[in-house]
Amino acid sequence: MGWVPAGDYQVALDDGKVVCRNAAGRRLKTVPPKLADDPAVVGLRQLVEWLDRHERQCVADVERWMVRSLPVPAAVLAQVWQDTAWQSALRDVVVTGENGDVAGFLRDADPVRGLGLVDLDGDTVRITPELVRIPHPVLLEDLADLREFAVELGVDQKVQQLFREVWHRPAGLNGQTASVDDYAGGTFKELRFLHGRATQLGYRARGGQAVCPVVEDGRTVEARIWIGDYEGYEQAETGSLTWTDGGGRALTAGQVGPVAWSEGMRMAAALYAGRDIEDEEQTA
Repeated sequence: MGWVPAGDYQVALDDGKVVCRNAAGRRLKTVPPKLADDPAVVGLRQLVEWLDRHERQCVADVERWMVRSLPVPAAVLAQVWQDTAWQSALRDVVVTGENGDVAGFLRDADPVRGLGLVDLDGDTVRITPELVRIPHPVLLEDLADLREFAVELGVDQKVQQLFREVWHRPAGLNGQTASVDDYAGGTFKELRFLHGRATQLGYRARGGQAVCPVVEDGRTVEARIWIGDYEGYEQAETGSLTWTDGGGRALTAGQVGPVAWSEGMRMAAALYAGRDIEDEEQTA
């Protein structure tokens, strides 16, 4: 932590916050209001905002790699690992090798020594693959065992991977099914509440639908739920869940991959969870 002058005081960053001390070196509880516009204080606060955005972007990028199960060059991981924000986002994610087998929990990435992992036996190992994947949890066959092992290791993933909610397409479901109604009919007192929830959860609202795009096996698939497309304060409710390809053509259940299915159901469940339960209880 380096101190820089700010008027008759000195300021610095400590654990992501601007702190201040007086000329005698005594640290103050807060930054004096008169320093609010001091260039040093303004600069440090702008730096804090940038670091926060950077950390969020790193997590978002790793999550995108995971949702798409994209191959990631090990050299890229080694390059970004020196950045603490990237390291925080990547630490303890489950990675698979080029053959698709789980390699372990990522703990280090070095351009010379390769990737440092805790493998499924609990041993610390080094591997030097050219490519690895950060798989979506729905693709992990032993997800329950991995979750249990992660708890034993004290794993704390910044990116929701192991403990992300997953849905598998029911084995007996007709492959020609065009929509899923499990989470349809969730009522909201006002349209803006439903739209606001979709936005808060990070989903796009387009043409009266909440949309979750997924790229799976190189193909774009969109999960869609009707949430209303008109202005006003009338009651709204969640509609059926459907999927389309990149050109907007409807897909049947049999044409939807496991990741697109899981992410669509995850969106539907999250929207439905915000429904007006009080109204449901009154009408029950």
